[in-house]
This record gives sequence, structure tokens and C-alpha cells, in this order.
Amino acid sequence: MSKYATTEITSAEIPSDNPVHQRLYFPYVEAAKIIHGNVLELGCGWGRGVETLIEKCENYTGLDKNQPLIDQLQAAYPKHTFRTADLPHLSAFQDNTFDFVVTFQVIEHIQDDHKFLSEIARVLKPNGKVLLTTVNRPYSLSRNPWHIREYDTQELRTLMQNYFSKVETMGVGGNQKVWDYYEENKQSVNKIMRFDIFDLQHRLPAWMLRVPYEFLNRFNRNKLMAETGSLAASIDVTDFHVSNEPEKCIDFFFVATK
Repeated sequence: MSKYATTEITSAEIPSDNPVHQRLYFPYVEAAKIIHGNVLELGCGWGRGVETLIEKCENYTGLDKNQPLIDQLQAAYPKHTFRTADLPHLSAFQDNTFDFVVTFQVIEHIQDDHKFLSEIARVLKPNGKVLLTTVNRPYSLSRNPWHIREYDTQELRTLMQNYFSKVETMGVGGNQKVWDYYEENKQSVNKIMRFDIFDLQHRLPAWMLRVPYEFLNRFNRNKLMAETGSLAASIDVTDFHVSNEPEKCIDFFFVATK
């Protein structure tokens, strides 16, 4: 299933993707500590954390726009439910249906983020929780043409407070290995971006940037793998932790209660 190995989706099998994959897998490990009952995942992708979630809940429903991925996941986990969906719309589900909603690295892709959060709140049971991650904009190293928008801490907190009674603002923190890799990545990206003398990354429409972004992103990850070797390979999910200083983290990890 992880053969859909663009740098945006990020593979569990491509060695140069490992640092990003481990960072993206970490929230699933944390989610598994608290979820139970009826769980909905918005943007399940190729199934990075599906098995981890399924082990901790009674009923799992995964939504994604990619039909081939959904078909593969349904075949792999026939006792659970997988559907294609046009997010942010969740009209297939009644009010007060789910105990938990999990949505990792998705909201930045959604045009109508208000509708997205209001629909999550609607389908959650009273006192149900949403676990949400997204990139922390100040730590982005370049424009990502697949993202509609990115947030800082206060922007995301304020947005979510419109729809939830309580918003816990946390982040995905990392140890020294994680930050060493981030700094290597930052330096490498900055070297590449020196050639963008006309700031085309911010001037051109997103669709024109997606092919060069994918090419350069893969080039950069492979370059870092060659240069950092054991560092990139050694980063593991255990090198990450939940931080109470989200503004200092690469990704946010917010937990909101209906």
C-alpha cells in the first residue's frame, strides 16, 4: 500500500523518508493510548497508522479521497469500514456518531477549514474528542504547493475554539537526533532555494510548483540520506514526544473536546 510513495504522502519503505515517516507515525502511537469505542479517521492515506488504531477501538472507519488505497485497506481489514470521501463533507454520518475523530496532517489540505472542524464537531458524540496534527508554519522550510494554508499556534487554537469547548494545544517534540536532522534539512533546503532568485515559490500558482517540488524534495531527502547516513536511518518513533510548547515544534498535536 505504501507504494504510493510521493514525498507528500511519505513512505514507510523508502529509507530517505524514514525521519518524516517516524514523525508522522508518532501521533498514532499517542492516539492509541486514549482512543476507544467508535473511531473515525479523516485522511487515512495508505494506512500508516490504521493497524495501531484498530487494535484500540471497537469500530474503525477510515476516509480518504484515493479509491485504490481505500480498496486495498478494505481488503486488508474487512471487519472495519473504509470509504472515499470529499472532505470536509461528512454528510454520510449522523450527528453524535463517533467517540473519537483522528485527523493527522489533513487540515492544511482543506479549502474550507471551518466546515471541516464544524463537521467533525457534529459527528462527535457529546464529550467526544478530535486528535489533530498539522505542520507549524514557522518551521516550514519552503512553500508546500499541496497545502492550502498553514497555521501558527494562536491561529489554530483560535480556529478550533470556535467549535470545541476545550482545546489542548500540544506539539510533536523531538530529541537531539530529530533536531540535528531538521537543521541538516534546513541548511540543504536553503541551498536549493538560493536559486529561486525571483521568489517563484510564492509567486507561481500551486499547480505549477507541484512537479518541481516533488522532484526537489525527493532529491533533497536522498541527498540527506547519503550525507547523514546513520542519522536519518536511526531516527525512530521513540525519538519523539508530546510537548507542551507547540510553538517550538515542527508539528502541532491538538486534542479538542466537543
